Amino acid sequence: MKAQILQSNAKYGAKVAALLLHLSKIPAEALIRQPAKGGWSAAQTAWHLIMVEELSLKYVQKKLGFGGSFEKVGPGVHWRSFLLKAALWLPIKFKAPVTSGDNLQSQSTFAEINAHWNKTREAWTDFLAQMPEVLEDKAVYKHPSAGRLGWIQMLAFFEEHFDRHWWQIERALLPLPPQQRN
Repeated sequence: MKAQILQSNAKYGAKVAALLLHLSKIPAEALIRQPAKGGWSAAQTAWHLIMVEELSLKYVQKKLGFGGSFEKVGPGVHWRSFLLKAALWLPIKFKAPVTSGDNLQSQSTFAEINAHWNKTREAWTDFLAQMPEVLEDKAVYKHPSAGRLGWIQMLAFFEEHFDRHWWQIERALLPLPPQQRN
């Protein structure tokens, strides 16, 4: 089970690395530019993704620090994960629980985004590699809407959430229409 968890984490990490490589080639002013139709800049969207991972890790570490027992991953967890995945692909905007635009850095550089995201990814990789075997099949992570998920389902959420927001980043990087250019 641990090998599958680490493989899922590596797959997600590769997607993050690909996005960071892409963003490294974008001019600084384009990263922080607000989209023509409103919404988050590419940098703000990247920070949202980083914060979701970072806050999730802090939650899991805090929850494990209290001890206690956790449910085994079973049909209920798989069903909640499926519903979450389906919801992420609906053409509906969801209000981000904690990481709203007001909390996101709007004037950050690629170097700041890259350093922080790599640090967060490294922390997750270390955490999952050192996770005790007894926790491998437990639903420890709690998604704000879907409830408790196992590690594989959590990483699947990270990936689906990431994919949804990659498109948002791409839209934010589109050139401004001529009438909105200075």
